[in-house]
Amino acid sequence: MSVGHPIPPALREWAQGIVGPVRSERNVSHDRPNSRVWELTCDTGRVFAKLSPSPAFFARETRALREVAPGLQSGTVPLLRGTDPHQRALLLSPVAGRPVKSLSLTPAEQHALHRQAGSWLRRFHGGENDLCLQDRRDAVAEIARAAGGADRHLERAGDLISPTERQTVRRHAAALEHIGALPAGYIHGDFQARNWLLDTDRGHSVGAVDLERARPHAVVADVIPLACGPWAEHPVLGEAFWTGYGRELTGEEERALRCLSALDAASAISWGVPNGDREIVERGRATLARLEVQAA
Repeated sequence: MSVGHPIPPALREWAQGIVGPVRSERNVSHDRPNSRVWELTCDTGRVFAKLSPSPAFFARETRALREVAPGLQSGTVPLLRGTDPHQRALLLSPVAGRPVKSLSLTPAEQHALHRQAGSWLRRFHGGENDLCLQDRRDAVAEIARAAGGADRHLERAGDLISPTERQTVRRHAAALEHIGALPAGYIHGDFQARNWLLDTDRGHSVGAVDLERARPHAVVADVIPLACGPWAEHPVLGEAFWTGYGRELTGEEERALRCLSALDAASAISWGVPNGDREIVERGRATLARLEVQAA
C-alpha cells in the first residue's frame, strides 16, 4: 500500500458533505501510479474516497456499483455512497473482512478461499439474460478488440518479447478470431487476490473491491489473472474455484482462455517492464513459456 499523498482538499470537502466531519484519513492506494484511494473515519464509521484514473473507469465502476453490487450479498462488495463526475470521485462503503494479500493462509484455507471466490464471481457475472442487447454486443466486441490488440502490445514491447514469443502471441490472436460463441456476463475485470477480502466472522465469505474495469464481456476473461497466476502452479485451486462457480468451462471457453492468456502476457510484459512491476512481468513470461510447451 502507498503511504504518502494526502487526500486532495476538494475530495475531502466533498466527502464531508455526504458523511459529515472526517476525523482521520489514511492513504490505502495500491502501489501503482494511477491508484488513489483514501480511508476516511467519521462519526458514523468508515468510508473510502476514490479518484478514478479515467472517465471510462469512472463510468464502469459507477455502473457496476449501481446496477450489480446491490444484488450481491451484503458486505461483500462496496455500496455507492456518492459520486462526483467533475472530480471522477466515488464514495464507497467498506467491504467486510481483511485483505487476502495480508493473510497467511494454509493450503486448506487457500482451497476454501478459491471456492468462495468462484461462488462470489458467479453471482457477480449473472447471466446473459441479465444483459441488454447492447451489452451483449459490447461483450462480443471485447473479444474482437482483444484479438486486434496483439500487434499493439507487441509494438509497445519491442525487443522485450522474443521472436518465438511473438509467434506464440500472434498465433493465439489469430485463433481467437475463430472462437465460437462464448457465455457473456458482467465481469469484474481485475478479479485476483489483491482485490479480495476474507471475512472470517461470517463463514469465511469473500468480498471484492476495485470494480473500475467491470463491463460486459465473455465471462472467461475474468479468470485470466487466476489461470495465469496461482492456478498455474496449484491446479487444485482452480478446481476449487469452479466448484464454487457451479460449472466448468466449455470447450470454446478453454480455447478462448488460452488465446486471451497469450494476449494478456504480451500486455503484462510491455507494461510491467517500464513500470517496474516484476510480478506481472514474470507472470507474463511464464504464461508464454507454458503456451509454447503446449504447442510443441
